This record gives sequence, structure tokens and C-alpha cells, in this order.
Amino acid sequence: MSAPPQILISAGEASGDMYAARLARALQARTHAHLFGMGGPQMREAGVEIVADASEIAVVGITEVWHRLPAVWRAWRKLEREAVRRKPALAITVDSPGFNFGLARRLKKHGVRNVYFISPQIWAWRPGRMRWIQRRFERVLVIFPFEETIYRKAGVAVDFVGHPLVDSVRAQMTREQFAAKFGLDAKRPIVSLLPGSRPSEIRRSMPVIAEACARLQKERGVRFALAVAPGLDERIFDAYERSDLRVTRVAGAVYDTLAAGDCAIVSSGTATVEAALLGTPMVVVYRLSGPTAAIARRLIVTPLFAMVNLIPGRQVVPELIQERFTAENLTREVGQLLDSSEVREQQKRGLAEVRLKLGPGGAIERAAAIIAGML
Repeated sequence: MSAPPQILISAGEASGDMYAARLARALQARTHAHLFGMGGPQMREAGVEIVADASEIAVVGITEVWHRLPAVWRAWRKLEREAVRRKPALAITVDSPGFNFGLARRLKKHGVRNVYFISPQIWAWRPGRMRWIQRRFERVLVIFPFEETIYRKAGVAVDFVGHPLVDSVRAQMTREQFAAKFGLDAKRPIVSLLPGSRPSEIRRSMPVIAEACARLQKERGVRFALAVAPGLDERIFDAYERSDLRVTRVAGAVYDTLAAGDCAIVSSGTATVEAALLGTPMVVVYRLSGPTAAIARRLIVTPLFAMVNLIPGRQVVPELIQERFTAENLTREVGQLLDSSEVREQQKRGLAEVRLKLGPGGAIERAAAIIAGML
């Protein structure tokens, strides 16, 4: 009896770790393959042999990567050595282009076939990277419908599989149950806070969010529920506590926190898609470091930033990015959502359009079937 195939799989941050873990389980069920590579706790729990830990290289931004280059090089070398030794049938890279492009180049030199699952946002910034994908990847599996056309026009073998979150984003509690469990008043306005999953994001966003929340609490009696991202030490938020602001921290219940809110303040990223799937009106915020922002302005080719606006190709939710991300602007935008049921309903209709465009459930199984067929 032949040995099960070896598959290298690489994910570099929390959301990628989650998607890769689900894909690993689906592939093991279909192929009995042994998976090894780079990832985090969810991949390890799914049975992936972790050769390089993703926490060592997780960064946000262009200039911030420079400080992690030694760790990135070490991870590349570890994975390359293991690929040479094990000769995997395939390598699957999941998101994290800053790391995975370099990894794919090294693997390609050794004849490893590369597949990209959850490809980088080349349609939004640095479109020249399409040439890298053409050279290094045999197939690309995309999770947003408009991406398929972009890759196909560039001559890349591509499949739209749908978004994996469609299957998994569900609230387990009603608003009333959530409020009772966490000591909130369901009759008062509740604003959900999702300030990011990385310490660097939180350090840049929380001072502004805290100031806006203090104003909203004083003016409108708003209550706030802060969703602590999985794997994040909630003590990071101690630095932003204020005597004029009460925020309830909630760990292990991101979707319940989002669903319970009349609206949400959400850091741009995967959380905006999660909020859309739950139908929660939101204001999207984000701030890059100064050097990264200066470089990004030259590279970004789309006027929209938030994924929930990029998917329908128009502004469904307000975006407060970089200089526009101020306490005054945030207070005003959240206030409009709280004050006007018409504004909230209009946004909910737009979010329903986003949900439809994310495709039906079963994205992970479709991706696993395509990859298994390549073995």
C-alpha cells in the first residue's frame, strides 16, 4: 500500500490559520494526506504538523515587515528544507502574500506545484504582482466573485469557490441573552467594537475609538461590547480604560458580540465580512503607520478600502481611513446609525447584497475537491 501524499500548507495570520485548518480537515478526509507547514493553533489542532510557527512572522504593513525579516528568512529556510526532504505532492499557500510569495518562489525551484487559496488583493494594490502569480502558481482559488474575472483575463487558472465564512458565521445567542450574560441593558443602544486582532492595529485604533465611545456614552447613554479576538491577550486593552467610559470586554464570542449590536465599529479586514454576514450596520476604521501609509498611497489603485464596499463596487458602509479616522468623524458616523432607522435599514440592504455575492455555503469542500483532484 502506497504512503499517503505529503502536502505543504502555509498560513501566516489568525484568519489564514482558521481557513487553512478547515481546509486541512477536508483534505485529510478526502485524501488521507499528511499535511505539514506553517500555521498557528487552529492548524495544529486540525492535525497539521507545524514546522514554522506563524506567530513569529505575523506583521501588518509594508515597512513593519523589515523588523521581522530575520524570522521570515528562518521560516522560509525551514519550510524549504522540509520540502526538499519530503517532496510534497503540492504546496498550498493561504493568504499572507508578504510571506507566501517568497515561499512559493523557493518551492518552485525544487519542482513543487503551488496552489494559492485566498489569493492576495492584487486588484486593489500592487497589480504588478499578477506576473508573480502567473510564474509561481499552477492554480488560484478565490473567495470573491469579481476576482475570478481578473485572474482569468490575466491567463491564470482560477476557480471561484465562495467565501468560507458563509458556513461558519452564526450567532449563538439572542440580543437579550447576550445582554443578560454580559451585564448589558438590551433596551439601551449597544455598539459592538472590533478594533483588530493584532497589537499594532489596536495601538493605532484604540485611542481614537475610546475617545469617540466616551463622547457617545455621554451624549446618548450608549453601551459598548468589545470583542476580544481569538488568541489576543485582553490585557492589551487595559491601557485604554478611562474613568468616563465603560466598555464590556467579551472573549470567545465574536459573532454574538457583533449580532447583539445596533451597529459596530470594525477594523477593516475579515471582521467586516463577518459583520456583513450577520447583517450588522457598521463604520469601518483603519490606520496604517506613517511610513506604510506613504508607500501604500502610491500602490493602491482602488478608491474603496473596506471589503464590504469592494465586493459590490460601491460604498455600502462608511470608511474612516488614515486621516479621516478621527474621534469627531467616528462619533458623527456612529451617531447617524444610532439616530436613524432609515440609515440602518439602507445599510442592511446593502449588506444583504454583499452576502449574496459571497456565494453559497460549501467553499471549503469545493476547494478541497479541486485540490484533491490535482494530486
